[in-house]
Amino acid sequence: MRHSRRWIHGWLSAVSLLLVGAVSAAETVKVGGAHFPPYVDKSNARESTGLLPQLLEALNQEQSDYHFTMLPTAIVRRFGDLQRGRIDMAIFENPSWGWQDIDATAVDMGLEDAELFVARDEELRGQEYFDQLQGKRLALYRGYHYGFADFNSDPEFLTRTYNANLGHSHDSNLLMVLRGRADIALVTRSNLYDFIKRNREHARALLISERIDQVYHHHAMVRAGSPISPEAFAALLERLRAKGELERIFSPYRIAVMPVVVGSSAAARAED
Repeated sequence: MRHSRRWIHGWLSAVSLLLVGAVSAAETVKVGGAHFPPYVDKSNARESTGLLPQLLEALNQEQSDYHFTMLPTAIVRRFGDLQRGRIDMAIFENPSWGWQDIDATAVDMGLEDAELFVARDEELRGQEYFDQLQGKRLALYRGYHYGFADFNSDPEFLTRTYNANLGHSHDSNLLMVLRGRADIALVTRSNLYDFIKRNREHARALLISERIDQVYHHHAMVRAGSPISPEAFAALLERLRAKGELERIFSPYRIAVMPVVVGSSAAARAED
């Protein structure tokens, strides 16, 4: 009996060591998380919620070679964090959003969102209201790159040229429009419909443009020397896409899940 107990104890110890070894063998991949609802919502000081945590959870459940973890960053700080190696990846990006001179590779995620113009719905106001931006008060998100401004995110340029108020919240910008403190807000489509879902009483008070400032295809920016290669990350995304996981996570927010064109992913250097 004593020998049996020793054998069982030894077997359990061996299994525990194997499990610990398997966990420790996983490469940690640090993903930057900047406040960008509904992708990352830091309204809770203790933890972030949103689509990025959901995606990282799905990636971790899909395989055991890598452990994806989110580290806090900021819209304007994320470039430096990636260059210094504080983070390995920035997700939900576009190579044209200031990444041109940074040593990183763009991976097409096959996710499509857009930037829309939103005004207060008033009598006799129609879609033509969005044709001309000059002379209107714009509510913009500080640090964002807008198509109408040729992707120039410089605060002084936007304030001087477009009479822009630069905030840190899409919700606040929409409330400025509703309260008459701004004429037009530019809002990410996914965030706009999330706002309407949370604030149904404001739905009929908003005029949403048919004009689109930009349609953007989300990319992951993977730094040189990252624990995971761009090709390996692209392959993991394809596994989630094939299983319907990307559709489950993103479609409720009107983020289109698209097929990735062969050769478009893990081939574009941000500096090119």
